[in-house]
Amino acid sequence: MELTESYTLPVSQQRAWEALNDTTILRASIPGCDHIEVEQENVFALSMSLTVGPVKVHFKGRLRLTDIDAPRAYTIVFEGQGGTAGFGSGAAHITLEPADNGATKLSYTASAHMGGKLAQIGSRILGGAVRKIVGEFFRRFGEQVSGARTAPVADATADAAAQLHDSANRSANGDPVDEPQPEGKKSWTAWISKS
Repeated sequence: MELTESYTLPVSQQRAWEALNDTTILRASIPGCDHIEVEQENVFALSMSLTVGPVKVHFKGRLRLTDIDAPRAYTIVFEGQGGTAGFGSGAAHITLEPADNGATKLSYTASAHMGGKLAQIGSRILGGAVRKIVGEFFRRFGEQVSGARTAPVADATADAAAQLHDSANRSANGDPVDEPQPEGKKSWTAWISKS
């Protein structure tokens, strides 16, 4: 499976390069990343948990940086074991180029190979999952390097649900409406108003 894409990052080429080599930023950017640390120069130990189609995988592996041409390009080589779910390996060649308004164009060409249960999923599902993971990485990476933050989807959904619940429990004039209580239980509001 091969992927080729490019993204525009709202930071300088040097800042983008530094971020690509910062384990704190990488950990926050890699979906499902549990742990990443420098093992030796240009080698990182990594563990991550992912769901690919019907298979849940906990990978332990290594990222190795090769063909380094700072701050313009490098190649990331990945090898990981996912236990009974299988294994994965791949490489991504990443280039950084200055773009308009002080931004940076990040381009990559990546190839990935899967074995075990992961290889049995089918290339269409697997390709879709990998594209989703890569897209999420670059969304998070862009937020990390630019300092922008967006509310996680779960938080935004919880806030929307709370607002919907609150508005549903108000009368037309905006006063709170007592919620129906289970048999044998009284509303605190009703009990206090009778006191």
